Amino acid sequence: MMRWADHLIVAPVVLPLVAGALLVLVDERRRRLKFAISLVAVLGLLALAVALVALAHGRPDGWTGAIGVYLAANWPVPFGISLAADRLSAVMVLLSALLGLASLVFAQARWARAGVHFQALIQFLLMGLNGAFLTADLFNLFVFFEAMLAASYGLVLHGSGPVRVRAGLHYVAVNLLASSLFLIGVSMIYAVTGTLNMADLARQVPGLAAGDRPLLEAGAAVLAVAFLVKSAIWPLAFWLPPAYSAASTPVAAVFAIMTKVGVYVIMRLWLLVFAGEAGGAAGFGRDWLLFGGMATIVFAALGMLATQDLRRLASYSVLMSSGTLLAAIAFDDPAVLAGALYYLVSATFAAAALFLLIELVERSRAFGSSVLAVTLEAFEAQGALHAGPAIASDEQEEAGVIIPAAMAFLGTSFLCCALLMAGLPPLSGFVGKFALLAGLLGPGHTQAPTATVTPAAWAMLGLVVASGLAATIATMRIGIRVFWVQVRRSPPRLRVIEAAPIAALLLACVALTIQAGPVMRYLDAAAAAVHRGDAYTDAVITAPQVPAPGGARR
Repeated sequence: MMRWADHLIVAPVVLPLVAGALLVLVDERRRRLKFAISLVAVLGLLALAVALVALAHGRPDGWTGAIGVYLAANWPVPFGISLAADRLSAVMVLLSALLGLASLVFAQARWARAGVHFQALIQFLLMGLNGAFLTADLFNLFVFFEAMLAASYGLVLHGSGPVRVRAGLHYVAVNLLASSLFLIGVSMIYAVTGTLNMADLARQVPGLAAGDRPLLEAGAAVLAVAFLVKSAIWPLAFWLPPAYSAASTPVAAVFAIMTKVGVYVIMRLWLLVFAGEAGGAAGFGRDWLLFGGMATIVFAALGMLATQDLRRLASYSVLMSSGTLLAAIAFDDPAVLAGALYYLVSATFAAAALFLLIELVERSRAFGSSVLAVTLEAFEAQGALHAGPAIASDEQEEAGVIIPAAMAFLGTSFLCCALLMAGLPPLSGFVGKFALLAGLLGPGHTQAPTATVTPAAWAMLGLVVASGLAATIATMRIGIRVFWVQVRRSPPRLRVIEAAPIAALLLACVALTIQAGPVMRYLDAAAAAVHRGDAYTDAVITAPQVPAPGGARR
């Protein structure tokens, strides 16, 4: 018989799916009911994610080997679809639940009324995200990937404005192309191996004939391009700044984790199939990941320095985190990977908080005041960007009563976001970058203690430090213009429902800093398990079927 813990693996997919279907049936005029249903579902998802994190961390009633496997329809691997939860996937589910909750609460103040089915689309997006993090099968990954993208299409177009529609259509076109590449790559891999189960792939790749390896690598390369597009690696990152800048505020915040889906899949699949004991295919694509990630960091840093718009600054911060993570994966070192995972969590929280904060900051500024800065971008471009994310005129209303020390809250929150993006102490951005760099400069973690630091590690160190400097300059310049330049400023009107999600995300970063020791121990174990891969492969391959009544297999 299955234990109760095994059913929790599929619950993060089923719960938002059922909630989204129910929300579609509720009339749009019953906004409070829709919000209540969606809030209960996201809080339930958050509780499930916390339970998965605890079960994967070796609780007495947890899973053997800290990995739980759920066989859909009770078909054995590799014939049936399987879901698997380990430390890494549990952390990603928890991260998506927290961002979904923050965006949902923030949107209730104004943005949920800017279009139809906002609550349902959020639920379907969370369903796709959780399925992508939990699946152990490439075809099932495609299904969840498409479900996630379908919901994101509706969300990126949520609201009004020609800028949003234009950027949204570009976003749709790019992702449809990536989906086509996904199918082509999966088909090529299946033609060679006869399986799409990730664990089964890891078992079969070392024994492939030399003549079959080129087709496998070609399929893996095509598949990687699809995920690198989603990860926004340079030069495939052209779609992200316009799309994220034009999206509505809560949508941009929850989209902070969308690029991490591509990073997660590359981390999972590359370390499982092409690292370690992969035979002649070991290390395939490592240089592309390394130099592509480094180029993305450079591109994002230059974009930060070039822009004067807060929304684009936040978009480039998402790009910078993606580049840092992709380059860190290529080092194939569990110590570097653990620091990268900590950095992933911190950077995602920071980007989401900044996207939410931008609307509140811009609300207190009269349009055109920013032209006082002599280095500002063209007035027409700035006007278009500000016009894009606005709510339609029939949806405009006062955001709430004036709260005490509103500007102090905005200024302090912006300072925290700047410190997190730049990786400066004392917040978690510094801890994440320090842990990553310590892994780069400490080859004794995985090699002989006398081994020297590689040139690639020194280059990565320089880029991480330089990108932090670029983020510091960019945020300082915009912060001075926004908070210190003397312009006529109307008192900002903030609701608690808008300020609370920002404060919660930043407090989560503070908690990450205070509890850095326990968090890093958890992520060290997650990185070691992902890097080794044997435990994941064995758990999925040997997952038992549930006996039917009478003892027979179903």
